[in-house]
Amino acid sequence: MTTYSLFQLCRTGYIALVLLLTGWFVQQGLEGTYSLAFNLMWILPLLMPLKGVIQGNPYTYAWASFILCLYLLHGLTLVYVTEEALAFAVIESVLISALLVGFPFYARKRGRELGLGLKKKSQKTD
Repeated sequence: MTTYSLFQLCRTGYIALVLLLTGWFVQQGLEGTYSLAFNLMWILPLLMPLKGVIQGNPYTYAWASFILCLYLLHGLTLVYVTEEALAFAVIESVLISALLVGFPFYARKRGRELGLGLKKKSQKTD
């Protein structure tokens, strides 16, 4: 798989996740389940890496995976505790799981193309 196609898949999946979760939390807010402050608390961390994900910055893809872990916990908790939102919870969990695999692979592959990476400690000779 080329880096560009991996980038397109990850970016599309991320935007789909943002739209899915925004729709979910807006719906919950309209139903009176969650307050506006709670909705913002859940959506804002997901929007933090938006610019870097859209631009394809490999560093952003690397650290955005940590943020996605929080949302995976949300999805897996919903799978366990709810029956009426089971389809949403499964879609959320599968989408985030795919992104948790794709993001680090893209970051590694694109980082190598750009010559980025961890620098090896130079060996000292005494």
